[in-house]
Parts: sequence; C-alpha cells; structure tokens
Amino acid sequence: MKKQRIESWGGLAVDVPDPMVPAQYLSQPVLPGSALPFGNGRSYGDTCLNAEGNVITSRAESRVLSFDPSTGLLEAEAGVLLSEVIALSAPQGWFPPVVPGTQFVTLGGAIANDIHGKNHHRKGTFGRHVTEIHLERSGEGRLILKPDDQTGLFAATVGGLGLTGLIRKAVLQLMPVGSSSIRQVTTRFDNLETYFDLVHAADQEHEYAVAWIDSLSTGKYFGRGHLIAGDHVGGDVGTEVAAAQLFRVPFTPPISPLQGPFLSIFNETYFRGSPPGVSAKTVPSGKFFFPLDRIGRWNRLYGPRGLHQHQSVIPEKGAFEIVKSLLECTQKHRHGSFLTVLKRFGDVASPGFMSFPRAGYTLTLDFPDKGLKTLHLLQRLDEITLSAGGGINPYKDRRMSPETFKTSFPQWKLLEEMRDPALLSDFWRRTVLSN
Repeated sequence: MKKQRIESWGGLAVDVPDPMVPAQYLSQPVLPGSALPFGNGRSYGDTCLNAEGNVITSRAESRVLSFDPSTGLLEAEAGVLLSEVIALSAPQGWFPPVVPGTQFVTLGGAIANDIHGKNHHRKGTFGRHVTEIHLERSGEGRLILKPDDQTGLFAATVGGLGLTGLIRKAVLQLMPVGSSSIRQVTTRFDNLETYFDLVHAADQEHEYAVAWIDSLSTGKYFGRGHLIAGDHVGGDVGTEVAAAQLFRVPFTPPISPLQGPFLSIFNETYFRGSPPGVSAKTVPSGKFFFPLDRIGRWNRLYGPRGLHQHQSVIPEKGAFEIVKSLLECTQKHRHGSFLTVLKRFGDVASPGFMSFPRAGYTLTLDFPDKGLKTLHLLQRLDEITLSAGGGINPYKDRRMSPETFKTSFPQWKLLEEMRDPALLSDFWRRTVLSN
C-alpha cells in the first residue's frame, strides 16, 4: 500500500496511507481508531498524528461559505486558514477575535485546540467566538452544535483535540476593528520583577500584551526582556497585505544554530533593539501577530531531531517565584530557549472543558532536541509546573507522561467518554490508552 509521510511542526513524522478527504472517510466503513482529522500540521507534537491509522485532511474542504460585513458573522469549512479569513475580512473592518502566533492554522484546528492569543485577558479563547459547529460523528451523521448544546458535545469539541468527530464547518463571530494595523507599544525591562510590576497595567490599557524574555540573562538582569502591547488603530481599514516572506530555510542543518554563542548574540541584539523605557510605532498586523510566518519552514533551524516546546500555565498566586524557578531550571540544565514568551491569562472562562488556558500566567520555552538531556529538563519543568497547580499544553507536546497529562487535565475521562470511537491520535494512545 502506498504511504505518505506527514509531519508535525515539532519534527515528528509518521507514514500513513494516502490521506483521505472528508468525502472518502464518510463513504466507507469506519473502524475504531482508524482515522484522525489533520489540518495544516502546525501542532508541535503528536496530537495531529495517527501512525496506526490514517488521517483526514481538512484542507480538502477550505471554502469561506458566507460572510456578512454588517454583522461580522463568517461561515467557513474546517480547512480554511486564518490567513484566508483575515485576507477576506480585514479590508471590510473585521478581524478574528483571537489569533495564535501563526496565521497558517485551519479553522477546525483552531477549534479543536481552542487556541489563545495575546488578548486572552480580554477575549478569552477562540472557542468563545464560535457560534455553531457542524460535526460528523461515526454512526450518528452530522450534528449541529451550539454553545447552549445540552449534550456536552460543543464543550467537548472546543479543545477536544479533534477526537469528538470530524468538524466540517463552523460559524465564527469576528470583531470590528478600525483597521488591521496595530499601534505597538514596547517597554524594555531589566529584570523579571519589573515585568510583574508592569503586566497588570498593560492588560488594563491594551487589547494585546505579551513579553519576550531573555532566557540566558543572569544576575541583576535575570529575566530581562520586552513587554509588547498593542491595539488596532483607527482610520481607513484599507487592504490587508500579508507580510512578505523574508526567506525560506532551504534545508535542515545537521546541528541547530539556535543555541550556544549564536543564541547569546541574538538575545543581546534583540534586547538592545528596543530603546530603554517605552517606545511606540504602528505596524501591520502580520508583523505584530505572526513574525515567524515571515521565515518559511523556520522549524528546520532546530536541527534533524526537531524541537521541543514546553508551554506551561500556572496560577497567578506565587507566579513570580514559579516562573523564576522554570527559567533557572533551563539555565541549570544548560538549555537556552530561543523563543521565550510570557503572557498573563485572564479569568475569561473557555466553553471547552479541556481547554489549556486558565487564569494565571503561561510561559513558553523551546529547545532543540538533544536527546536524554532535553527530556530530563522537560520532566523537571513538568514537575515544577504541576507542583504549583498548573498544567502543560498538549498541542505543544511530544513527550509528556500519562500522569502529567491527567494531572494537567483532570476532566480527561469525560473527553474519553465522548470521543468518537473511529478517531484516535498518537497523543491519546500515549497518554490515555497506554495503561
């Protein structure tokens, strides 16, 4: 049987039979655990892979079905990319209310992972703005789910990692904007304590807020970085032009350059790139939200073993000490994180019971895979997070233990009860069905 290789963004790869389009999947007998919806492969680990079965490629159905510029309601098939939604809606004064760090995710994937952005403190997760989901479940046919759904399937599907059924299409409520351009306000801070002094005011004053942290800084500059806030500017909405790709990484280097002396030079240069104090400028939305999208296949820079991304969420109480411990842990294990991001989550509840965001702070670290040394570090980061009452993001993960996942998401049993028996992922096998 002919096989095709599919990859997650973190570098995991599996060979599967030729991926099915939704119509093929729905027209043939369905076996337990035989399939998994696959969007655009931007999940970092194995939540989007199914080595023991097949995948259903949602990109085969990627039409915007309707858009009402008077209300901002958009109906689209699950395979449409957020970049396509933005290109259509932004020139008409509308924008997705929640976007992640890349625009190249599908609508179905955004729902299945209940993605979050730089404005969680204002808008919560993506699922809060979904008003209708059309879901195909094996043996049940098409179901139309709404937030007030009494079966619990809407709450299970939002953040359900693609396991409750095949999302065919959805309706999304966009938000009105004066323009897609962003007035970006950057505050350079010299240590981690200063970030915690600044972040509450930034959240109150701005729609978006996120911090870049220098993971290598020590001494009185430990945890230095930039607090980057922003708001949509008013005026003529104009035409949303995607930021031009600067270059494409043509191959995977044998050794990742994102470590050692290069990382030290990059962090120093980037930190000095903003002046002391506060600075402001207006930038296109692509540069504010999706800077890495301008580098094609940037994940190759992490080397042949790929990358591990560790995203934790921790409670607000005691957050400074916990974040400090996580950063110190990376230094102790001699792992520098190239992209270290710190954000504050608000108390805006998600409609999905398996959603990752919860009130507190989220720290994202990423590392080239150095084998056992990296795995030992990640295990220690898990322990620090869980001991603080936090959790680990599954769609950024490729190695967490079943115990870590179940502690992070105590309602996992409810998702297993509501899982479509035809659908299964390598992640779910590894964390839930391994015992």
